Amino acid sequence: MRYEINVDVSPAYPFSWQAAALNAIMRGTFKPASQLLLRTDIGFVAASRIVALAGRVPLRLPVHVRVTPDEAGPCPGEWVRAGEELDERKVLLYFHGGGYFVCSPVTHRSITWRLSAATRRPVLAVDYRQGPVHRPAEALADAIAAYRCLLGQGYDPADIVFGGDSAGGHLTLATLLALRDQGMPLPAAAVCLSPWTDLTGAPRRVNRMLDPMIPAGRVDWLARRWTAGLDPHDPLLSPVLGDYTGLPPLMVVTGSTEVLRDEGRRVVERARAAGVPVMYEEWPRMPHVFAILADIVPEARKVYSHIARFLAAAQEHRPAGEALPRDVLDRDLADQDLTAPDLSVSGLPVEDACTPGIPQARGMTSIRTKSPVSGCPRLTI
Repeated sequence: MRYEINVDVSPAYPFSWQAAALNAIMRGTFKPASQLLLRTDIGFVAASRIVALAGRVPLRLPVHVRVTPDEAGPCPGEWVRAGEELDERKVLLYFHGGGYFVCSPVTHRSITWRLSAATRRPVLAVDYRQGPVHRPAEALADAIAAYRCLLGQGYDPADIVFGGDSAGGHLTLATLLALRDQGMPLPAAAVCLSPWTDLTGAPRRVNRMLDPMIPAGRVDWLARRWTAGLDPHDPLLSPVLGDYTGLPPLMVVTGSTEVLRDEGRRVVERARAAGVPVMYEEWPRMPHVFAILADIVPEARKVYSHIARFLAAAQEHRPAGEALPRDVLDRDLADQDLTAPDLSVSGLPVEDACTPGIPQARGMTSIRTKSPVSGCPRLTI
């Protein structure tokens, strides 16, 4: 019997005491700290440094996990392999979360090594550029460059899947939309964990009090910083407004009490309306990106088998003939610059598009377009 991937699921696992305790701890520490720090530039810098210091604390990984930094490619990151019998013909391209301002592949190894183990393939975690130094177009450029690099190394699109959490879920969806609009071959599937998809500033009323981790107002504050000077209604900035026609199967995982839950639901509705099969899983009382808590929370460990099952079924779901023949793909790639996607930074002078000391991507130009909604510049491909 074929595994159904276009369904809504609410896993009925018993709510563990570990999850209950952690929710209470976060409600009393992380949430009020975020309320306090994410209000001013000084507080924001302090929060960024605290997270950066935490990321330097060595995470004890299982002996079978190997991490290989990759600093020579178009977008620095790291390869994570959990086990020896992985299918090296396949890869999962992962985009970490952190509100586009904090975190890195290092902070999210508890996710990436488990994804490698569950899917039996290596994971490439992308160290994309983030704010406040960098801009949305640069993060998107890095994501596209990483995917093009995989294609250039000989990976078949049918053997590549995307994954991302929170802001990384946002980047996952934005990258799929951009690749589709560029006419590029798309990966076989994508998984979004608690995706942040609406940066328009619309009030978040759902789960404001129930979310144990994220203050709704601080999410809005981060969104305004990241989209400053751009049109937040652009689907590349708010994928919840995107047209999902032609995208591969998606899996969206949320917690029932998190403040970003409905953004994930709205993506599911838009994607299904466009004919995209979507597996939507809403886990009762789980916090934002609970998969990262697998060292502590039993439910978080269980989600990886769900992801593996979806990805295996999604790759089988691809209609015959949809994947580009390898020779056609090679010919297309030969005409493209695999190290620098042609991504324009709308409304930004060229000298402001990249930080001093970081080479500007070839093909980046200063093309100003206006949004019919707000008159603000938009990201253009």
